[in-house]
Amino acid sequence: MIASLRRLCALPVIVAVAVLLRLVGGVAFANYDTLYALAWGGQLARGATPAYGVPIAPTPHPLLELLGVVLYPLGPRGVEDVTVALGFLALSACGWVVYRLGSEWFGRAAGLLAALILLTRVPVLSYGVRAYVDLPYLLLVLSALLVESRKQRQHHMPAGAPVLVLLALAGLLRPEAWAFSALYWLYLMGLTPRWAYSSVRERSLHTREVPGSNLGTRGGIARLTLLAASAPLVWMLSDLAITGNPLWSLTNTRHTAETLHRVSGIANVPQYIPRRIGEILRPPVLVGAALGGVLSLLWLRRRALLGAGAGVLAVVVFAAFAAVGLPINTRYAFLAAAILCIFCGAGALGWTCLAREDPRRRWWMAAGALVLVALLASAPGQYRSAHRELDKLARQQSIEGDLLALVRNRSVTLRCGPVGVPNHAPVPLLALYLKTSPANIVSPEAGHIAYGDYLDPASREVEQDYVLDPHDPVEHTSIPPGFVNVRANRSWLVFQKCPG
Repeated sequence: MIASLRRLCALPVIVAVAVLLRLVGGVAFANYDTLYALAWGGQLARGATPAYGVPIAPTPHPLLELLGVVLYPLGPRGVEDVTVALGFLALSACGWVVYRLGSEWFGRAAGLLAALILLTRVPVLSYGVRAYVDLPYLLLVLSALLVESRKQRQHHMPAGAPVLVLLALAGLLRPEAWAFSALYWLYLMGLTPRWAYSSVRERSLHTREVPGSNLGTRGGIARLTLLAASAPLVWMLSDLAITGNPLWSLTNTRHTAETLHRVSGIANVPQYIPRRIGEILRPPVLVGAALGGVLSLLWLRRRALLGAGAGVLAVVVFAAFAAVGLPINTRYAFLAAAILCIFCGAGALGWTCLAREDPRRRWWMAAGALVLVALLASAPGQYRSAHRELDKLARQQSIEGDLLALVRNRSVTLRCGPVGVPNHAPVPLLALYLKTSPANIVSPEAGHIAYGDYLDPASREVEQDYVLDPHDPVEHTSIPPGFVNVRANRSWLVFQKCPG
């Protein structure tokens, strides 16, 4: 009953925090990768094959493309608005699940501090307000960890199928979840003898508590195996149906990473993975997490073991995917960072789990007070950093708004042919709002247009601000020959040339 009430209270809290983040942040738009997935979903809804082969296209995300299909009747504006709203809800829900995990492991005070730390990290906020797929992915994996943690604490047994379902959904957003599913499946299979030879009463109890995960039967094992394998199977079947290559996502992601000169490879793991985690958390949180990890493993070992193991696995899987050529991006470190936020909460307030008469409690309180002082001292710098980042994103959103204004007043259309753009950043946005294939929005990497509409930045500032990454390759383009200026606003100039 208490658990049901807690879940009922969670939804209004998550919605309220999402609204607060939206109001305080002042920025909300879909990023490049998400826009591509929504544009591809629109192609599917129109019965067309998604254009995965466009230069500098991101990795496909099947679950996000399905969202694009489902939302397609709402029109482009509605599709983006709903997706952005879901992004804020996912960001807020990540904070809630971190709070619940911290509460399970180290008490409510530690959980609350952990959630506050996570939601005030600049990279987490930056990616959250832009509806990056990494936040829903993080939510699903953390939720799987929470389900397992509760089952282990309450019944000293694995949750089984519910965890694999959550990881399967996460695996349709990011492939790292495939590794977590495989490792969890191996763990469950390691328990098979114990389950298979337990008493009839125990087997029935396990079956009731973990639906579909009776490891003592062949059917139960088969169901768990299918759940664990479902995400990679669906992803590869999707790639096969669309491109003819079941490994398209892997090979294209590696190719794009090489084209954009992203850091990858096992040789860069020791240097760049700690750096990426540090970029998210900053030194005070890292020190607090280190203290919390040491003290909790010494004095609250049973509470800390699952979280410590999950954190190690998150780093190992991150490193393994970097070794096969995937980029070592900051957002891929969100899972490890979220778990470290919980351990930072433990470092500051984990002493609340010790008995009042325990002499170790005073030492932990003193160390925790130092962590809290360091966190408070770093808060102004964190605020200034967040303010700078959100200001930069607001500028990008304003430039996108000016671009969409030209689409709405039909200054940019496909009447004369494809639309040329100065870099690859506007490609998915225009594809979504013009309801066309991204192949009809031509960036310099894809070639040059002989006729159609061509968009050019109206100022040097727009040209500098509206890029995905300062390190992305930028080709200096000029207005195609024969094109004449037909429209303009504060951010964009529209040139046009019709055939004949």
